[in-house]
Amino acid sequence: MALSDRLLSRPAQGEKLDVPPLLVLIVASTQTLAEDAQAKPQVLFSNVHVFDGINDARIENANVLVEGNLIKQVSTDPIEAPDATIIDGGGRTMIPGLIDAHWHTYYCCMPQTALVTGDMSEVAIRGALGSEETLLCGFTTVRDVGGNPFSVKKMIDAGELVGPRILPSGPPTSQTSGHFDFRGVNDVPANMTDPKSYWERNAVILTGDGVPEVVKRAREVLRLGATQIKIATGGGVSSQFDPLDVQQYTFDEIKAFVDVAETWNTYVAAHVFSDKAIQTSIKAGVKSIEHGFLSQ
Repeated sequence: MALSDRLLSRPAQGEKLDVPPLLVLIVASTQTLAEDAQAKPQVLFSNVHVFDGINDARIENANVLVEGNLIKQVSTDPIEAPDATIIDGGGRTMIPGLIDAHWHTYYCCMPQTALVTGDMSEVAIRGALGSEETLLCGFTTVRDVGGNPFSVKKMIDAGELVGPRILPSGPPTSQTSGHFDFRGVNDVPANMTDPKSYWERNAVILTGDGVPEVVKRAREVLRLGATQIKIATGGGVSSQFDPLDVQQYTFDEIKAFVDVAETWNTYVAAHVFSDKAIQTSIKAGVKSIEHGFLSQ
């Protein structure tokens, strides 16, 4: 009997099967992979036109086979998939899932007054409910560039909530008086022993000043599970204490964020508008400029 046959057959009573442990591991792993592949549900869309995002013209009268979360086949010929769930597209047009590269799972769905009158439960509920609407708008992936969407992401990934894949930045960070400093007008001067503000304690926003502190903030954000870091290197419209055209954070502070991000194999995105602030951010190593429309 060949070794492969012996591996796949039940040993006789009392028979000792001498098989290298590595070989057993490979066979077991191969079997598991095969079972996983068989377990992926298939959905076959028929009677659809397909815009693939590459060609100008649609693929007319097509069939699309989706296996698990991936498009497996697009064809104008019939697709054999006897175990697939069939959905008649009724002549509609299919497009690839959209990606929103600048999204806020929480901020999108709450009034700004919630930062004054609301609490974390309200903000989280609004974000969870809004995630289904986001998906139904066609966005299958969002890069969340600020907030605390980690629980919503966890429940979406587990299939307990309906929503897009989330690439979270976690709480965005700014300097004192920066774009994410939403403390009360009389909450300064602050002492080192003062507790963080409510929204900072709940990782919705953060502030940090000086290289040692921004290094710590960056590492805290990564510890939460951020896939990239979001900071403010310029003023904002929705914030109270910072003119739109100012530069925020020094070169050394921005570079400290970048250095930490690079140790985690990721990058920094910066909320910024003006030329000088954009140039400082880029020179410090920021990879993604968010907004930036006051540049010349």
